[in-house]
Amino acid sequence: MSEHELRVSKIRNGTVIDHVPGGQALNVLAILGIDGSGGEEVSVGMNVPSDRLGRKDIVKVEGRELSQGEVDVLSLIAPDATINIVDEYDVVDKRRLDRPEFVEGILSCPNRNCITTDDEPVDSKFEVLDDEVRCVYCETIIREELAAHIDS
Repeated sequence: MSEHELRVSKIRNGTVIDHVPGGQALNVLAILGIDGSGGEEVSVGMNVPSDRLGRKDIVKVEGRELSQGEVDVLSLIAPDATINIVDEYDVVDKRRLDRPEFVEGILSCPNRNCITTDDEPVDSKFEVLDDEVRCVYCETIIREELAAHIDS
């Protein structure tokens, strides 16, 4: 396979998430709620060569644009990723991710005593820090396995 050969086919309409750190594609799919049972047309390239990252993952989802909440969570695990919106095989919008100051109603707090995990009508809210997120209610910090705390 030559270095210029396309490893993951183009999509007609949808979203391409590029420059994801190598090995994070499955977490991207979890964030998007894609487990293969919904019939989504998805292409995934994992640990492909990248000049910028050394190795990267690429996720292409046909017929779907991401919500702001999904983009916010993606920015936590892939801060250098780019989102490309594709229309009729052409990239019509390309943007880098911006890490928000807070994410709300997207992650579940692992602290069983947190007000957000009880029967209270309180959405979770996490402050986004450099290498972690912190619950604004109980101050529990999540540093690893962020995708495991995504509300489904």
